[in-house]
Amino acid sequence: MVLPFLYVVLISFATDKEVLSNSFLLVPTRFSLEGYRYIFSTPVLLHSLGVTVGVTVVGTLVNLFMTVLTAYPLAHKELMARRPLMMLITFTMIFNAGIVPTFLIVKSLHLTNTFGALIIPSAISAFNLIVVKNFFQQLPDGLEESAKIDGASDPGILMRIVIPLSMPVIATFSLFYAVGHWNTFLSAILYINDSDKWPIQVLLRQIVILSEIGLSDMSDSPPPPSKIINMAVIVFSTAPILVFYPFLQKYFAKGVLLGSVKG
Repeated sequence: MVLPFLYVVLISFATDKEVLSNSFLLVPTRFSLEGYRYIFSTPVLLHSLGVTVGVTVVGTLVNLFMTVLTAYPLAHKELMARRPLMMLITFTMIFNAGIVPTFLIVKSLHLTNTFGALIIPSAISAFNLIVVKNFFQQLPDGLEESAKIDGASDPGILMRIVIPLSMPVIATFSLFYAVGHWNTFLSAILYINDSDKWPIQVLLRQIVILSEIGLSDMSDSPPPPSKIINMAVIVFSTAPILVFYPFLQKYFAKGVLLGSVKG
């Protein structure tokens, strides 16, 4: 996976002449920023990037809110109907409703051509919910009991004790959710017809398929070869994830492993 992506990066920095003549094998003899210069002169691409950033931030916050708020009560064995609820959640992991029923529900809720269609249908992941619940179950019971003796309420315990102690698993799944929203493609294809609301991955598809035709009408500057544009856009859309990943990587093993031990 590293070598193909490295080759994509190198092509994105190649000159027009080298790409058109295929005169280099691995490393370009001369580096050029024409592909990236052309991308940043394309207003529709920057607008699409803004849409993706907004959907990613809001969607991730909604995901974390729903996941934590659902996992916390399910982590308590005294919760009424806890077992049937867990069976229902597990059932959704095995049997999916399918694209057509989901589309009909989204359409009946008048969410088509809205950003809600990119967030609400994926507001919570059953797998992530179960792992977070298991992590909550491993926290010492004495912490909550001591807090209740001091007069703390359940929301107060969740906000002041449980969430701070659960930052490894929360940080892990916040990145999982964020990557899912950043790479959203199928939902946008199904639910969004307005090109002004396309996320970056949908526009990337349009650029890859119709790079010369599509981008020639989106910018005043003459386009570089389509291969340079395609590779530069791929790097452009992938770079944010590569930047944030190393900072949260240390939480992955601890967050997922600790949350997957106890059922």
